[in-house]
Amino acid sequence: MVTVLAGTIGRLADEPRIAKARALLRRTDDTTVEEQLRIAMIASPPFGEDRRGEWVAARFADIGLSNVHRDGEGNVLGTLAGTGDSDGAIIVAAHLDTVFPADTPLHVREEGHRLYVPGIADNARGLAALLAIARALTASGVAPTRTVVLAGTTGEEGIGDLRGVKYLFREDGGFRGAAAFIALDGTDSRRIVTSAVGSKRFRIAIRGPGGHAWADRGSANAAHALGDVLSALSALRLPPRPAWSLNVGRIGGGTSINAIPEEAWLELDLRSEAGETLASLEELALARVRQAVRSANTHRLRGTAALTVDVDCIGSRPAGRTRLDSNLVDAAKEATRYIGRRPEVVASSTDANVPMALGIPAIAIGAGGESGGMHTVGEWYDNRKGPDGIVRALLTIMAVAGQD
Repeated sequence: MVTVLAGTIGRLADEPRIAKARALLRRTDDTTVEEQLRIAMIASPPFGEDRRGEWVAARFADIGLSNVHRDGEGNVLGTLAGTGDSDGAIIVAAHLDTVFPADTPLHVREEGHRLYVPGIADNARGLAALLAIARALTASGVAPTRTVVLAGTTGEEGIGDLRGVKYLFREDGGFRGAAAFIALDGTDSRRIVTSAVGSKRFRIAIRGPGGHAWADRGSANAAHALGDVLSALSALRLPPRPAWSLNVGRIGGGTSINAIPEEAWLELDLRSEAGETLASLEELALARVRQAVRSANTHRLRGTAALTVDVDCIGSRPAGRTRLDSNLVDAAKEATRYIGRRPEVVASSTDANVPMALGIPAIAIGAGGESGGMHTVGEWYDNRKGPDGIVRALLTIMAVAGQD
């Protein structure tokens, strides 16, 4: 068990080696931002993180981390060995991937204090902070009691479905016994993600005989049925607490304006902070999909082929929660106050979902600075007070890792 006592952060920050690491983070802030830009300029879509992963692995090796390698899912791992015999490592992760396709133009534009380039904040900032912390700890001679494993993870965004962190915590993996997990994701120096928003994602395809818009009139129309499905889904309601959401993000199908489509499809995203609510939402939503297709089939011309529906799960992120009175959350709150900010606990979907669902104390925090336009080509980053966020992360890590 990780134990953090009141006042720990202040005393920890003043310890000579930690004070040296803090000073180094501030002194080398320009280098951190330069690395952040360098990272952002390496395209890294889900399932296409290799180039960025190789670059991060090379930096891990340059810093002097031990056991630097890439695992079977492409995660980049490096270790700062602990000096004690405590069970369970502290895992500090930042995801390698962005939401942008590999051919997205990556050109830096500077306006005032803002740097514009896709992915500059999510998650080039988290990765740059991971490198800065590793460099500050090793250069300052900090010796954690618990082993600290630094990880650049794959597949955090979109269709990646948290595949990297799921691999880290698979049943036969070495991290099920981790003492704590901290994700560095995006910017901000106040928010602490303590609740994991779970999600289920589906591709729903309605198929039928198709045909000519006039000659085959009366045949079941997959696009018309899809409209009925959309209407049924938009009318679905659950109690407002625990919070939930339903979103149809993409639709498609058909070949021509004068052809009855053989297929029409949609992609559905269901979310909730509570696993039970997410399960209920899934059951109700899919029941409405099937009922809408059955209803559409009753209107087809007798003797024509019926519509069918296929439901494929294309993503599953578990819900979970880290207790607000846990030592890890206490450490993050105290570190936030240390840098002069007021901590704010929130819910989100991050790499921390997986360890939270397994009962491992886990949080996600921003790595400093401010940002906007997330997940758009207009994404920007402002580094004013950026070092504060990295100092907060360093103090949180060392509070739970312990100091020899």
